[in-house]
This record gives sequence, structure tokens and C-alpha cells, in this order.
Amino acid sequence: MLYNVPNLLTFLRILAIPLFVGIFYFPHNWLLPENQNLVATLIFASAAITDWLDGYLARVMNQTSAFGAFLDPVADKLMVSAALIVLVYLGRLDAPIALIIIGREIAISALREWMAQIGKSKSVAVSFLGKIKTTSQMIAIPLLLYHDAIGEHFDPQLIGTWLIYIAAFLTLLSMFYYLKVALPLALKEEKKNF
Repeated sequence: MLYNVPNLLTFLRILAIPLFVGIFYFPHNWLLPENQNLVATLIFASAAITDWLDGYLARVMNQTSAFGAFLDPVADKLMVSAALIVLVYLGRLDAPIALIIIGREIAISALREWMAQIGKSKSVAVSFLGKIKTTSQMIAIPLLLYHDAIGEHFDPQLIGTWLIYIAAFLTLLSMFYYLKVALPLALKEEKKNF
């Protein structure tokens, strides 16, 4: 089921990435600089909502598919990576934090792919720690994108920075957790091949 509602929502998320990045390159007569932050935040938030919605619809409408299961996390990782790179470009995020988060996503994706090939994909299912990391990250990124103070006492940049540091720390913890689970399986697989 390549063309169903959940997969179309996922495709829309991927297609929104160039628009999301392009917001900060549009001529000022198209979009005023003070509106760029708001529009980028709304696009990212919409992508996050459709991420939840496509999974929900896939289950409710019984439209789950192997292609959708593959494409959904790819779309998420692309959008998050694009957002982190934009934030580094804007000077709102330190490059090492972005590298930790993006590097972990690549490493764990490769690990999950390898584990699936040896029939142990359930061993590296998403952990509770990973869910907390994702939640922290998905709140931090819109706050960092919005950037501008809200009222006298709410500083999205400050709160977003703390949350993204927490997400980076949890990123490393969850990566070590996945590697700890996978390492014995990898060694066992190595012995089998000799």
C-alpha cells in the first residue's frame, strides 16, 4: 500500500523540508525576517503533528505497510537533521550538539538495519529513554526555531537550549543502551560465522 493516507502524510513531511530550510533564504520582500522564525516553527510543528497523525491513522485505518514503517522514521530523521543544521547555521545551537544527535540517529539506524538482517530487530526496539529523548528534542527544536522572547518572562531560546542539551545527553545514554544490548548479539553472530 504505497499510496495511502498515512504514507501521503509522510511524503508531505519530506516535501516540506526544502520549504522549511528555504524560509531562511527567502528574499525579505517575500517574508520579513521577523516572520521567518514563526513560519519555520509552524512548519516544523506541523511536521511533528503529522508524524503522530500518520502513525495513528495507519493503525486506525488498518493501513500499516512495510514501506510506511521504513519511510516514517526516515522522514523524521531528515526533518530533525534539517532543523538542527538550520539552528547551527543561525547560531542558535552548538555544532557538537547537532553532531551528537544526528550521528546517533545514523548509528542507531544502521544498528537496527543490521539487527533486522540477523533477525534480532526486537532487541533494539525503541526504549523508554529514547522516547524521553525524542520528546525533549521535539519540544526544544520549535523553541529554538521561534527564538524570540514571549512576553517579559518566557525565553524560548534559553529553555530550548536546556532541553536540547538534555536531549543530547539522553541521546548518548540511549545509544550506549542500544550498543550494550547489540554487542553480545554481534559477538554471538561473529562466532557463528567462524
